[in-house]
Amino acid sequence: QVQLVESGGGLVQPGGSLRLSCVVSGFIFRRYPMSWYRQAPGKERELVAVITSGDSRTQYPDSMKGRFTISRDNAKRTVYLQMNSLKPEDTAVYYCYALVAGYDYWGQGTQVTVSS
Repeated sequence: QVQLVESGGGLVQPGGSLRLSCVVSGFIFRRYPMSWYRQAPGKERELVAVITSGDSRTQYPDSMKGRFTISRDNAKRTVYLQMNSLKPEDTAVYYCYALVAGYDYWGQGTQVTVSS
């Protein structure tokens, strides 16, 4: 059974940082790319970052470049999202995602709220 479990969200002041984690089970983690998405209230879910398997190359939409860093630890079956210089508009539920054998798998999400 595939499971993706996120953690690390919370309330942070503007300019602050958070590191999200997603622990994976049920498939051979090191073989698959992993992604982070987010969904803000009233908005569509959007891609935040992607990390490939193997060489762990990273990709970000232009709007996400510079403040977000995705990484992975294959030994721990974990993908991370380091978020710096957070802004109120970064407030959203952040989801971990994997496409495994043609199926979409999502975590339950972790809430990030950026507010003073």
